[in-house]
Amino acid sequence: GINAEYGGEKMIDIYLKGWLKGQDKKQKTDVHYRSLNGEGNFNWRYIFPFKYLPAEEVMVIKKKEHFFSLDKHEEKYPVTFVVQIWDNDIFTPDDFLGLLELNLNFMPKANKFAKSVSLDDLPDNDKGKPVPMVSLFDQKNVKGWWPMYEEGGPGQPRDLTGKVEMELEILSKEDAEAKPAGKGQEEPNENPHLDPPNRPATSFLWFTSPWKSLRYIIWNNYKWYIIGGLIVLLIIAMIGLFIYSAPGALSQKLIQQI
Repeated sequence: GINAEYGGEKMIDIYLKGWLKGQDKKQKTDVHYRSLNGEGNFNWRYIFPFKYLPAEEVMVIKKKEHFFSLDKHEEKYPVTFVVQIWDNDIFTPDDFLGLLELNLNFMPKANKFAKSVSLDDLPDNDKGKPVPMVSLFDQKNVKGWWPMYEEGGPGQPRDLTGKVEMELEILSKEDAEAKPAGKGQEEPNENPHLDPPNRPATSFLWFTSPWKSLRYIIWNNYKWYIIGGLIVLLIIAMIGLFIYSAPGALSQKLIQQI
């Protein structure tokens, strides 16, 4: 959804959160501020190292049974990637907007175009429609568009709340060491190199950029009111100057006549 925010303009501050189910650490993109059409651009890299058992198609995670445990035990999980979209709020809790869960061993094939994306692309769609499925472990690299959704209430269908374009790649430990890459846009920004996201000049956090706020928010939305107010002030000033100077000019004219 689009929220009404600063300057009376419809906008949203978007970021994505991603993790592998079973791992505790979640990774976040930066924030695309002041999106006026609901689109967010990131060019952001998530990196999730994990131990994989090909025969069982699961990842192995070592965890403590409780906080005071000295030893860790192994737990096995399907390799499920979760990505969520959030609306960043400064003074209130962030708003959850939608999610996508992909079992990387058995995931719906990506769409080539955003306009083709729908909830029917998910394997558990309401229509029972067959969906082409792929394995990232077989293909090694997949790229395209998937739907993001929010679960409805009891007996209610899912809502399509967004679409996300991603490139997913699986690497062995040896390949990852031979092709180093930093998280986000950190160095080494290679394999592949990620350019800064293509965002409009209006994408900024308003209270950290007062001059941009004046230009893109105050001026763009209220320039005719500002111009009109300045004209009114100029007229008032001219009338005041006339009233102030009129008695002196009149007195001087009377003296000259006498």
